Parts: sequence; C-alpha cells; structure tokens
Amino acid sequence: MELDVASMPVGLRYNLLLGSVVPRPIAVIGTMNAAGQHNLAPFSFFNAVSSEPMVVMFCPVSRGDGGENDSLRNAKPVAEGGMGCFSVSLATEENIAKVVKCAANLPYGESEFDYSGLTPALCARIRAPYMAESPIHFECETLEVRRFAPGVPFGGNMVLGRVVHARVDDALAHPRMHIDPEKLRAVGRMGGDWYAATRERFELERG
Repeated sequence: MELDVASMPVGLRYNLLLGSVVPRPIAVIGTMNAAGQHNLAPFSFFNAVSSEPMVVMFCPVSRGDGGENDSLRNAKPVAEGGMGCFSVSLATEENIAKVVKCAANLPYGESEFDYSGLTPALCARIRAPYMAESPIHFECETLEVRRFAPGVPFGGNMVLGRVVHARVDDALAHPRMHIDPEKLRAVGRMGGDWYAATRERFELERG
C-alpha cells in the first residue's frame, strides 16, 4: 500500500502515526493558569531532546476549532500570554489508570487532578503543579512553541522546555543517575486504546 499522506484525512494520519511509532513514553504535563487553576494532561508525543542543556518536548494538538488546548495555553511563553513553564511527570503501571482519565475534555480551569483523583504538589522552581503519584518529575521553563498549522483544527504544536529542576524517588536513583527500570515500571503508548508495560527487557552491548 502506497499512501499520499497529504491527501489523507487528518484522523487517518493520526492513526497511522499512533500505531506505527510505538511504544511512546507518556508525559503527564502539569500547568497552571494566571488564576492559579491547575491542569494535568497526558501526552505521548513526548521525548527528551537534549542533555546539554537539558531539554524535553511535548506536542499538544489544537482543538477542533483551531484554538489552543489548555496545556499549550498555560505553558506558552509569558510574552505570548502563558505562564512560561510546565512540569513533566511519568506514567507508570501504578498511576496509568488515573492518568488516562486526565485526557477528558474538561472546561478550561477545571482541574483534572480533582477529576482523576491524582494529587497535585507545587513545583520548587516554577509556577506549576506536578503529579505526586509519579516517581520522577521535571520542572521546565518554556523555551519556545513551534506551531505547524496555526489556527487549523487539530493542528500540531511542539513545546520545548528547559529542565531547571528534577525530582527522583530515592528508591530509583543510582549514584550515576541510572534509573532502575524494574522499579520505575514505565508504561508506553501504543495505537488506539492500547498501552504497553516495560517488564520484558534485554541488554545489548554497543560497539
């Protein structure tokens, strides 16, 4: 099957990406608006970008009317009307059921923490909450937002954030900051409603 992606409906392109680029790590993004209201949302279009400086990214999709989704609205730079920061917590086997509930389409300003039963905690360096049920958190200052289809329904956006503070459960950390995957038990996103555990692993030497 040969596909001309430019002629495909956006929903089919989304399904193709979602089912092909797997498994994807899941960032649970915590933000706050100017009124101090909390927002929490999972994103699997997420990854590490750089270790020097330490940078991560997540990709919120615009709403069906082309407007900004809540996480983007809150996390975008202060010069653009946002708070200029966001937190990243990780999805694990222990918290994934409640994390998925945070994808609900709630009115702006209504807390996904309350809706899902997850616990908000305030970050140390930025004005944003993080999810206390995660063993790892990154506090990020927004560097920039790349808008790939401004104002277009379901248009893609990329938010780049510099990590300014990290928090790791003592049980996970190694003196050289290796994270024990067995204790982390991260969950990955597959296509559709499918998720993947990370219990089956193997090691390969490089070089």
